[in-house]
Amino acid sequence: MHPVDAATLPYSLWQRICASIQNLRGRRLPWLALAFGTGVGLYFGLPVEPDRAAASAMGVAALACLALAWLGRAGAGFLALIAATLVAGVLAAQMRTNLVAGPVLSWRYYGAVEGRIVEIDRSASGAMRLTLDRVRLDRMGPAETPRRVRISLQDETGMTPRPGLRVMTTAHLSPPAGPTEPGGFDFQRHAWFLKLGAIGYGRVPLLLAEAPRGGTALWIARMRAFVGESLRERLPGQTGQVAAAITTGDRSGLSTEVTEALRASNLAHLLAISGLHMGLLVGFVFWAVRGGLALVPPLALNYPTREWAAAVALPFALFYLFLSGGTVATQRAFVMAAVMLGAVLLGARALSIRSVAIAAIAVLLWQPESLTGPGFQMSFAATGALVIVFNAVSRRGSGPWLRGWKGAVLSLLLSSIVAGAATGPFAALHFNRVGQFGVLANMLAVPMMGTAVMPLLLIGLILMPLGLEALPLTIAGWGIEWILGVARQVADLPGSVRPIPAPDWRVLPVMGLGMAVLGAARGWGTRGVAVALVAISLGLWVRSPRPAILISDDARLLGVTTQAGRWLSRDTGVGFVAEAWLENDGDPASQAEAAARPAPSDPALPRFHVARGKRDLPAAVAACGPGDWLISANPAVGARKGCTVFDPETMKALGAVAASPNAVGSLKITTAKEIQGARPWVPRAPN
Repeated sequence: MHPVDAATLPYSLWQRICASIQNLRGRRLPWLALAFGTGVGLYFGLPVEPDRAAASAMGVAALACLALAWLGRAGAGFLALIAATLVAGVLAAQMRTNLVAGPVLSWRYYGAVEGRIVEIDRSASGAMRLTLDRVRLDRMGPAETPRRVRISLQDETGMTPRPGLRVMTTAHLSPPAGPTEPGGFDFQRHAWFLKLGAIGYGRVPLLLAEAPRGGTALWIARMRAFVGESLRERLPGQTGQVAAAITTGDRSGLSTEVTEALRASNLAHLLAISGLHMGLLVGFVFWAVRGGLALVPPLALNYPTREWAAAVALPFALFYLFLSGGTVATQRAFVMAAVMLGAVLLGARALSIRSVAIAAIAVLLWQPESLTGPGFQMSFAATGALVIVFNAVSRRGSGPWLRGWKGAVLSLLLSSIVAGAATGPFAALHFNRVGQFGVLANMLAVPMMGTAVMPLLLIGLILMPLGLEALPLTIAGWGIEWILGVARQVADLPGSVRPIPAPDWRVLPVMGLGMAVLGAARGWGTRGVAVALVAISLGLWVRSPRPAILISDDARLLGVTTQAGRWLSRDTGVGFVAEAWLENDGDPASQAEAAARPAPSDPALPRFHVARGKRDLPAAVAACGPGDWLISANPAVGARKGCTVFDPETMKALGAVAASPNAVGSLKITTAKEIQGARPWVPRAPN
């Protein structure tokens, strides 16, 4: 054996790394997409917003890495390109943050609200909800008026709202609320990128403020309203409401019963116009055009009918984008469809991991904040997993078992299993529950959506100007009734929904990174790293205890874990926070049931003195001694030394609070503002 020179080991290792990177030819785009997404994720994980100097330094670093990529060898150059792409992800996310910046209400407002309707939906309680832009508020100048506000209507007896109308009402508005608990869903960040500067509710009827003006936006809004009304007239009941929801995106008429059944059966994604709907529509148009051209031999044999079909399908995708209201999910679906069709037009494979990577980069360039949402994570997880699995199956050859009706059934079964396995962890992380029979429901419902509902709705809309839409819409209605029947039957099965406790907030980024690396990996070594990351995230998930103590950001609600489950200090009020806490605990109890549990008596926890109102406050202040905690919905003055006070003034600087005993017997306290950091969407604490 020849002796090994230790001085050459680092160089030899570097050569191996460069050689491995050189072998990534044909698989580099997924790594660039991974690097860009990682940069976006790093931006949203920063504790402090980068200032101009830091942003400039990152820009210089990105340019330097690009220069190294241009001048360096293949392996080293690609590493530099990955570094530049990662920094570009950080800068793109910060640029988007600055582009959507707008005034955010900093106090509670009550008065006249006027604006143009840009979106209509329903809240979790079933109330109609309007999003308004071009807002005018009393006694507020344009510089401090939010660009958009969202109002829930408690009284729907006024005029019928339509997108594009300028309306007015009297409403209570407040700033977007922070997370219900540290590490929870950050609605303030979500609202920032939706340009929502205030949310609230109105209890008086809606009035028309100004006759609608002409313009493209108004024409599109009228077209969407006309299509929705036409479908509801021809398909009465919830069937028509579902048809309107999956064509125009208007879910305001859906009943709570239908929505809950679809959620419990894991079929709620059929209502959200996303990649599935866009893919079904584009796929139907593509194969219909190509099949029709195949019936004409001179065209099929002498012309690129595949490219022609893609060119015809693309305008249909654009039309569907406008018809559905252009929501974030639909925009993302359109980008993915456009990338796939563009690949066909260029003669490349439409369903490849490179196409998925291009779509991911395009979506993140357009809306970097979508990386943090379940829509992006679940759609790309499902698409990437399906592409990888079916490409692997096709490389092994198509045996008799993949042909004919057997192949269709097996492909459907494989698709449901793969997509369910890829999206299941993200669904559990975001929604704290798992539909036990979701694969079964999707196997029974999705084929009906693809083969009957979407194609026939499209045909019906095309034939509607000719008055020939009755037959296709009727058959599409039968398909919708089948889907709703499946949802109800599956939702009624014992144990159809299993609640899942929310894990530590670090689980999601680690798992997402692991699955992204797995999608981009080529060799077994890199796949091993990906599997290790996923395993680490699962380990963190299993070892994630729920906080023993939770305090809402307005100090109106206290929640403490007991042997019977989480005890709540109120049986009514602050219902949204109470529901979120119990849902994150994986606890199916209602707020009233949780409040009726025995009060906490754990000696490891402090004594709690809760003042729900001003009448309770003097007694709570007098009883709070050293080591005790006082939770008051009103400012607490005069508390004794050693009494820890959580009142509205204190909570403004902390946000929601969580606490649990640590290994040494003391309490570890975590605050929402601590995890959120000093970011533009986080209100500054009072001095």
